[in-house]
Amino acid sequence: MPQPIDRRIAINVLERLHDEPVVALQGPRSVGKSTLLAEVARRHDVAVIDLDQPAVRDAVSSDPATFVSGTAPVCIDEFQKAPVVLDAIKAELNRDLAPGRFVITGSTRFDALPAAAQALTGRIHVVDVLPFSQGEMSAHSEGFLETALSDPESLVSPVQSSTTRADYIDRLCAGGMPLAVGRSPEGRRRWFDDYVRMSLERDIRDLTNVRHGELLRALLRRLAGQTAQVLNMAKAGSAVGLKAATTETYTRLLEALFLIRRLPAWGRTLRVRAVASPKIHVLDSGLATRLLGMTPERLAGPDPAARVEFGHLFETFVVGELLKQASWTDDIASVGHWRTHDRQEADLVVERIDGSVVALEVKAASRVERRDASGLRALRETLGDGFLAGFVICAGEMSYRLDDRIYVVPADRIWSA
Repeated sequence: MPQPIDRRIAINVLERLHDEPVVALQGPRSVGKSTLLAEVARRHDVAVIDLDQPAVRDAVSSDPATFVSGTAPVCIDEFQKAPVVLDAIKAELNRDLAPGRFVITGSTRFDALPAAAQALTGRIHVVDVLPFSQGEMSAHSEGFLETALSDPESLVSPVQSSTTRADYIDRLCAGGMPLAVGRSPEGRRRWFDDYVRMSLERDIRDLTNVRHGELLRALLRRLAGQTAQVLNMAKAGSAVGLKAATTETYTRLLEALFLIRRLPAWGRTLRVRAVASPKIHVLDSGLATRLLGMTPERLAGPDPAARVEFGHLFETFVVGELLKQASWTDDIASVGHWRTHDRQEADLVVERIDGSVVALEVKAASRVERRDASGLRALRETLGDGFLAGFVICAGEMSYRLDDRIYVVPADRIWSA
C-alpha cells in the first residue's frame, strides 16, 4: 500500500476555505483527520493546536480567546476536548467573518454537541472524513458516482472484471481504517477490539457520563448483526435488556462516535408508499466483520449462515464505498435507501440537486437475474424522466445493459472506473 495515501477529500477542504469561515472535519477516531489538518496547516505555514494533549487542552480551556486569535487559518485538532473554544471562535467571527478563519477536527459528530452546534450555526461547514476508499488505497482516481450521475451508460464496458469472491472478502474484511488495513488478520482483529474499547471507554466521555459501557458494547454487536438491514431498534435493545428510550439514546451515542450510521429512507412524496424506517450500516466493513465474529475463511466457506452474512457485509462494503465518493461530490442533495411495503427496494438512492436520481441495488452473487432489478424498475416507473439510471452492483465479471436505463456492473468498477 503506497504511503502516504492522498485523500480525495483534501481538495474539497482546501476549496471550502475560500468560502467558509469555519471548516469542521468530523469522522471516526484514527481515520486521518489529524494528518489532513496537519497538511492544511503546513500549506498555510501555521501550527496545529492539539487539544488531545492535556497541557495544551488546559491552556486553551483557561484562555481560549488568545489561542483562536492567531494567524488564519487557526487549526484546532479534537475540538470536542475543550468545547469552550467554540464560544471563543464565535466571538472572533463576530468581529471578522472572513472565509478561511478556522479549520477544526472532531471525533464525535458536531451536531451531537448541542452547545457547539448552537454556537456556530450558519457559520460552519462540516466535512465528513471517512475511512480510506478502495481507490485511495490502490492509488486509483475514483469517478464512478460522478459518471453515474452524468453519463451512466459509459460505465458499461466489454472489459471483464478479474476480482474474485475471495478478493472481495479480503477487501471487506480489511475495511478502510488507516491503522488496520496494513495489519495481519490477527493484528487487525486486535486493533478493532482496542478501537471499540477506546471509543466506548474514552471517547464516550466527550458526549456523556454514561457508565454502562458493557451494555453499549452489547448493543453495538446487536446493531452490527443488522448491518445493511432496515433498523429494528426495539429488537436490538430488548436483546440486551434496554428500554426503548435508552436504546434510542445509546444508538445515537454509537452514531455520534462514528461506529454506525443510519441510512435514511429516501423519498419524496411518491405514489408508491414507501417504508420510512432507516437502514443501518456499520461505518467500516472491517469493523462490522469483527463485531460479527466473521473471518475470511468462514465467509468463503459453505455455511449458509455465513453466506447470508456475506451478503449483508458486501452491501455495507459497497454502500460505504459509494458514500465515500458522495462525500466529495458537490452535486448531491441527499442519499438514502428506498423500500416499499411490498418489498420493492433500492439499497442506495443518490439524488442530485436538480431532483434527478441514480439508484443502486447490491447483490453479492456473481450472476444477476432480471428479478434482481425489480425495485430499480419500480422506481424508474415511479420517477419517469427523473430516473437517470439504476445499477445492480454484483460480484460478477460482466457489465451490461439489463433494461432501459438499468445496468449490471461488477463492484470493482466503483473504484476502477
